[in-house]
Parts: sequence; C-alpha cells; structure tokens
Amino acid sequence: MDELLDTCNNCDIYVLGFQEVVPLRAANVLGPENSKISFKWNSLIREALNKKELGMSTESSNQHEFRCIISKQMVGILISVWIRTELRSFLRNPSVSCVGCGIMGCLGNKGSVSVRFRLHETSFCFVCSHLASGGREGDERYRNSNATEILSRTSFPRGSSLDLPQKILDHDRVIFLGDLNYRISLPESETRLLVSKGEWNALLENDQLRMELMESQVFEGWQEGTIKFAPTYKYYPNSDQYYGGLQSKKGEKKRVPAW
Repeated sequence: MDELLDTCNNCDIYVLGFQEVVPLRAANVLGPENSKISFKWNSLIREALNKKELGMSTESSNQHEFRCIISKQMVGILISVWIRTELRSFLRNPSVSCVGCGIMGCLGNKGSVSVRFRLHETSFCFVCSHLASGGREGDERYRNSNATEILSRTSFPRGSSLDLPQKILDHDRVIFLGDLNYRISLPESETRLLVSKGEWNALLENDQLRMELMESQVFEGWQEGTIKFAPTYKYYPNSDQYYGGLQSKKGEKKRVPAW
C-alpha cells in the first residue's frame, strides 16, 4: 500500500476502488455487509496516506493530512475517497449510489458503487465497478450490458436546491474504474509470448474493451487512460507470476493475462 500511495506527488484527492474484498459466496452475496472488511482497508489507506514527512511541523502536517470523506462497500466492491484536510471545507454534497448487476440481474456480486461530490464549482463522479466475468467468445456483450445498466440505473439525490446532477453523465468529471473483466482476444500461448516480450501495443490491438470502444458498442465518447504496463490479471498472491504459468498447479483454472 505504501508503494501504491506515494503522497510526494502533491495529489489532493485519492479514490481507491477494490473488487472481491470478500469471497463471492452465497453468504456474502445474500447476507449483511461485513463492516470489518472496509474498516481494515481504510485503516491501511489512512496509515499509508498520512505518513509524516521528516521536518514537517504539526500544524503543516495536519493541513496536509488526508481524511476519508466517503467509503461504501457492496458485497466485494469497495470504494474509498480521501481528500486533503485543507480542501475539506470546499467539498459539498458527497453521496453514494449502488447498482447490482449480478445474480438475477440485481444482486451485488457484480455491479457498481458510485460516489459523487462537488469541489468548489466542479462536480465529480467516480464509478467503481465489477463487470461480468467469462472468457468465452461473446462474453464481452455481458460486460457491455453491465456497463450500460450502470450508466442508466445509477441515480443520486438532487439536493435541497435541486441543482445537483442526478445521473453519472451529468457530472463535469467522470471516471469509471474497477475490474471491467474484458479479455485479450488471442490464443493463450500467443498472449503469454507477447507479455514476455513487453509487446503492449500488439496486445492492446486485441484487447476486447479497446475493440468494443472502436466499434461504439460501449462507452461511446469516453477516453481510456494510456496503458504502458503489463496486464494486471491475474497474478498469484504476493508475486509477479501469472496464473497458469510455470508454477501452475494441477486442476487450477486457466487465467490468460489481461488488463
């Protein structure tokens, strides 16, 4: 967490989105939310963001501390928003909206948790999502459908003055993040070879999300951030080795690298 959250770059806001913070079994999908999980993650985030710099006075340190303005968990999806203390008085109208797209089209094992707020005169919306899984041909259509449902069904309160954006796309700045689950449409052996060579552009040419964007099947008009790093799916815990590689175990599911 310390390596991920480097506060030396003078960012004012940190938005962290997580997926599968709990196993997606029936008890967690259908049962009450376990607040201990989000508390544990937020404690780790707070500690990483607020490491005191040597030589900084207490007053200056307090001004630059980060405070959690909103945190919400839906089954395994968790979003946590942190802002510098000196900016807290300029932030207004934080609120949350959850959309379940999982089992029966409504349960929270898949879907989104969205957060919106206004900072000064700019409205922000962050959508933390976990879309449909599946590596078969055509499964990308389910992910497209989930994304469309999230954009359509997410709704925020208008506020007492009725001047706050209700829908995701009504905000000034919108970021859609999370585990979108799109795959790379290449044979596994070719995908792994290109990964080993660091051929990111060749992989991106066959990235499902990139192709769906180009064909205007989903996220029409959106821009994806620059990708100059290895596929992030799926590593063995605490390692830089992909599932299904050299240390693959008998009976283990194949996990072809993807973003």
